[in-house]
Order: sequence, then C-alpha cells, then structure tokens
Amino acid sequence: VALTLLLFGVQSAPASVAETRSWEFSVLLDGSEIGYHNFELVEAGERQEVISEARFDVRFLFFNAFRYRHNNRALWQGNCLSSIESQTRQNDKRFSVRGSQVDNQFTIESDGEAMTLDDCVMTFAYWDSDFLQQQRLLNPQSGEYLPVNVEPLGKQAVVVRGNTVQASAYRVTAKATELVVWYSDDDEWLGLESVAKGGRIIRYELT
Repeated sequence: VALTLLLFGVQSAPASVAETRSWEFSVLLDGSEIGYHNFELVEAGERQEVISEARFDVRFLFFNAFRYRHNNRALWQGNCLSSIESQTRQNDKRFSVRGSQVDNQFTIESDGEAMTLDDCVMTFAYWDSDFLQQQRLLNPQSGEYLPVNVEPLGKQAVVVRGNTVQASAYRVTAKATELVVWYSDDDEWLGLESVAKGGRIIRYELT
C-alpha cells in the first residue's frame, strides 16, 4: 500500500479544462472587403474570457476616408460580465471603456464618467445567443447601457466560409443601431449585417 501511494500519489479532482473557440470575420461594406473583426473565447467552467479585435479601412481614391480600430477584453462568470476593457479609435476620435463587478453592482467608466449598473450585465455578445433574451445591453465601445428590442425573422440564406446556408435570423434594435444576426440550428454565430451612415451595408462573413 505504501509503495502504491508513493508511485501514484493521492488523486485530487481534476481542474476545469479550458476550451478555446474563435470566430474570424471578413467585414464588407456594400460588398467590398474593408477589414476584419476577430473573436477568441476561452472557457474554463463558468469562467470565460473573450478577446476581440477589429480593423476597418475605407479608401477613396488614394486617401483613407475612414479608419476604425477596436480592441476589447472581457471576463465573464456564466452570463454575467465580470470586467471589461476596450479601446476604440474612429478616425481622430478615441473612446475608452473600463468596467468591473464590485459588491453586486457593475461599475462602468467611459471617458472619465462613471455609472453603476445592474448586478448582472451583458454586452452585445453575439457569440452567445443568450444575449437575444436581454432587455438591456452594454455597448462595449461607448459604455452606454441601452434598451434593446429583438425580433425573430425566421430562416434566411447567409454566406458561411464561401457556402450559402440557411440560418435563423434576428433583428436587434438599440438606439440608432439596427442589425441582423444569424445563427445555425445549434446556436453557432454565423454572421451579422448592419446599416451604416448613408444607408451603406456592413456585413460580417465568417471565414
């Protein structure tokens, strides 16, 4: 018995194994590619970390008419946001958002202004279809906590990795933003489309 214990030791319960998923999207403006938006999700039990990066460049003749950079890191506990930190540059404008869960409340600071939100906050977490059940969502770029409306649109055709598939579509409306997001039958996020300034169409295609 002593030799067995020395060889194998006392076995403890295994730690949660982290699993990683990622989504890489080409971003198109009126059908022309302008950049990318990538997401990486690391899950370990109820704890999740999501890192996203977006880079858009819209050129007119020889000039860069529009430049967008966005980096976001968020920690989650189940469906509740634990902390978030994002940096955004839109042409010459810069935005900064930082927030964390403290004493059953979520405190958010955006460009020097702070406010306290509910004890369980969700962002526009497209990678988790549960966000469609929420009545309010945090905008990770501006720090605004927005009322939202979600409308199921039924099945629609969407391009996924070069192939056209049927997917469940939902229209999400929040303030001046309106978008359509698509999911597979097993709730995998497949794409997104929104209307930009001037009625131009921004579309995310999964690569």
